Order: sequence, then structure tokens, then C-alpha cells
Amino acid sequence: MASDKMTDRGMEDSLRGKANDAKGKVKDAAGGLTGDARLQAEGKLDQAKGKIQDAIGKAERSVGRQTDD
Repeated sequence: MASDKMTDRGMEDSLRGKANDAKGKVKDAAGGLTGDARLQAEGKLDQAKGKIQDAIGKAERSVGRQTDD
């Protein structure tokens, strides 16, 4: 049962991570097009945050699957 919660939480973290990564790419591109260095930097930060969230989610899902065995 705990492994199901870990797997579900991992999926949620991965989805949030992918959303933050996508949001960051949009901000990065918009900042580049408009010459707004602050917006571009914010976008890069969002992308990094998203990649970390996705990696955590993948790890949580992996742990959840391993505890099923």
C-alpha cells in the first residue's frame, strides 16, 4: 500500500516537473525575444527546478516499484 502512494506521488512530482520545465522554456524564449534578461534567467531557473522535480518523481516511482517485489 505504501508503495502505491510512493508511485502516485512520484507521478505527480514528475508531472509538476515537466510543467515547470515547459513554463521555463516559454519564459526563456520570451525573455530572449524581448531582450528581458531577468525573464530569461527566471525561465532557466524554472527549467532547472522542473528537471529536479522530474528526477525526484522518477526516483519515487522506482522505489515504489521496488517495494512491490
